[in-house]
Amino acid sequence: MFRVAATSVEEYFAFDPARETELRRTDELIRAAAPALSRWFVAGTAAGKPGMAMTMIGYGRFEYAVRGSADTVSWPIVGLALQKNHLSLYLSAELDEQPFARHYPDRLGKVDVSATGAVRFARAADLDSAGFSAMLADLVRGLRSATVLVRYGRSTTTVAVHDPPLSR
Repeated sequence: MFRVAATSVEEYFAFDPARETELRRTDELIRAAAPALSRWFVAGTAAGKPGMAMTMIGYGRFEYAVRGSADTVSWPIVGLALQKNHLSLYLSAELDEQPFARHYPDRLGKVDVSATGAVRFARAADLDSAGFSAMLADLVRGLRSATVLVRYGRSTTTVAVHDPPLSR
């Protein structure tokens, strides 16, 4: 399994010098399209705790509960992750009971959108910046109007949405 050893956003950017520019360009697109989603470093969860161990750059934050655990998990609404051969964008959101990104596959450029809504691409230039930006802006608007719900995996309980603020 590919792992990024980092403890901060800057270390994450620098982890793979050959792809640092791609990460930074994608980050710029995300931050320009969805400034309400604060950027943060997602360290992953510790062994034996609920949640995912992978590190990534997060945008926005919410907490969810896992059935059978008293612990809550703090997770990004949007996550940008380095993979072995591509970049992945994870959107922890759904619209009409479908993963949010599944509503945009033809507008995002040269990408693959998985059944779970993960957006995979090799380079920032593969993204259709207008379609990608529109998707993220729609996400934030939908969160604020409660037409888009935050959700991670099989979790059914969102404890709190910290970012973006849900008031206008």
